[in-house]
Amino acid sequence: MVSSVSRSARRGARLLAYSHATVDFYQGAVAALVPFLVLERGYDYAAAAGIVLAGSLASSVVQPLFGVLGDRWAMRWLIPVGVLLAGSGLAAIAVSESVWVTAALAGVSGVGVAAFHPAGAHRAREISGDDHVVMSWFSLGGGIGFAAAPLFVAATVGVWGLDASPLLLVPALTGVVAVALIGRAASPVEHAEGLARAKRVGRDDRRSFVLMTVAVVCRSVVFVGLGSFLVLFVREHAGVGEAAAAMSLFVFYLGGAFGTAVGGHLARRWARTTILRWSYALAVPVLVGLLFTPGPAVFVFVALASLVLYVPFSLHVTLGQDFLPRHMGTANGVTLGLAVSVGGLASPVIGALADEVGLQAALLPLVALPAVAFLALLRVKDPTSFTAVPTAAAPDRGQSGTTRVG
Repeated sequence: MVSSVSRSARRGARLLAYSHATVDFYQGAVAALVPFLVLERGYDYAAAAGIVLAGSLASSVVQPLFGVLGDRWAMRWLIPVGVLLAGSGLAAIAVSESVWVTAALAGVSGVGVAAFHPAGAHRAREISGDDHVVMSWFSLGGGIGFAAAPLFVAATVGVWGLDASPLLLVPALTGVVAVALIGRAASPVEHAEGLARAKRVGRDDRRSFVLMTVAVVCRSVVFVGLGSFLVLFVREHAGVGEAAAAMSLFVFYLGGAFGTAVGGHLARRWARTTILRWSYALAVPVLVGLLFTPGPAVFVFVALASLVLYVPFSLHVTLGQDFLPRHMGTANGVTLGLAVSVGGLASPVIGALADEVGLQAALLPLVALPAVAFLALLRVKDPTSFTAVPTAAAPDRGQSGTTRVG
């Protein structure tokens, strides 16, 4: 598939990807603040974990609701509002030392994240049309923002303490500016054509969407489970120092950025469901290698695991939109929200199991989940075509015009 996205639309897609980076920055920043909350305010680990859970639950539970609302009303204004709300919640942590107030502020930030994603993903599809590489930029931006959060928190709160948390609003402000510039990055005609591509006449394929959601849940548990315990596992299993073990998480996130881009490029040549099946099939031996390879060689499998787990990410989003063309907001809310956050809820179970049987044994069941995802996707196929809905703003070309997806 050859990209037909104009240069101005590509610029708009990059700006939207940047805004996605700024909003997902706050998902990573909540966890990055935990050591400072424990050391400066004397919170115990349960309280710190509760603050992280408050942000995660607020985002995951509310996000599908924003998706459903997005199916009824066009709410592009949620994109800048979501970015600003996500930043304001964490930036205000300095105002109170109360655990409950801090948890509530983390929840406010989570609601901002939830508000952004369905509207942002819909806007990204309008701009990118059916170019999966351009669409993958949106997902890539989120991954970069999440990975950058610990560095920014260390350079601000780590230097000046929690009193410097208002500086955490800076990324959000730049994200709002980026959103404001998106409107200038595409002409009104391109906006209309993008909207026509995003709104399609077709029957919702709920069966395929549910099966794909099973795969999304499996990926979420594996990805978040590994991310939560990877540093501890590498330090114990590979016998490396703390600095090298911490580097494994950086490799894991860096490989994810590369994998997202690879997924978009592969989708220009092959069906998205085929790419998903191959990715999950390859994930099984890669995870086995990660869990049983001794010494520094484990870093090779950390990078490979990141690659095979991130290749499907943006493809899940576009497939969800195409499986539910009449409820695209709902699709965005589920693929980017509730299903993706299941991994965060599963991590405490992995931790409790690790206390009983050891970390390697606790992570071993994760190997089976990509196989479950592969089986769930066996009979799922890419949607083949949709008919664009004429819009008042779009020029009438006297034909319905079909667009092939995948």
